[in-house]
Amino acid sequence: MKPRVAILMGSDSDLDVMQEALEALKEFGIPAEIHALSAHRTPHDVAQFATNAESAGIEVMICGAGGAAHLAGVVAAHTTLPVIGVPISATSLGGFDALLSTVQMPPGIPVATVAVGKFGARNAGILAVQIMARGDISLRSKLTQFKKDLAEKVREKDRKLQERLAQK
Repeated sequence: MKPRVAILMGSDSDLDVMQEALEALKEFGIPAEIHALSAHRTPHDVAQFATNAESAGIEVMICGAGGAAHLAGVVAAHTTLPVIGVPISATSLGGFDALLSTVQMPPGIPVATVAVGKFGARNAGILAVQIMARGDISLRSKLTQFKKDLAEKVREKDRKLQERLAQK
């Protein structure tokens, strides 16, 4: 199947985090591709990839980067596709630098920004599914079931908690 989502990361060292986005997409049966491209070290490659993504069948771009974290913004500057930025903790600032770099985009170059790290990467995958589900009834149905399953897991945990507390 042709990839519908492109996951880009500034370095292969970001794979541990960005794998979460890939796994979330797999849970919904969404094919994705993943690449290490640097906004600073391979800017031409990033621009070329972003410019050609839509014609290659990509519907959403997920970009993870740490430090200066310009990847999502550079990608957003070269495409009209939705771009989701995942800040990654790569410096002594714990990802705060990447968060600010990803979220502070100029008017006209939006980047949806999620939490720093693995939680953010997983949510980026789910957000990509939500974006694509607007035009895909089957995907919307899977999302509805996903949300129901999340709620049931919490209810089950509460039931177990109440049982433990009742025994004390």
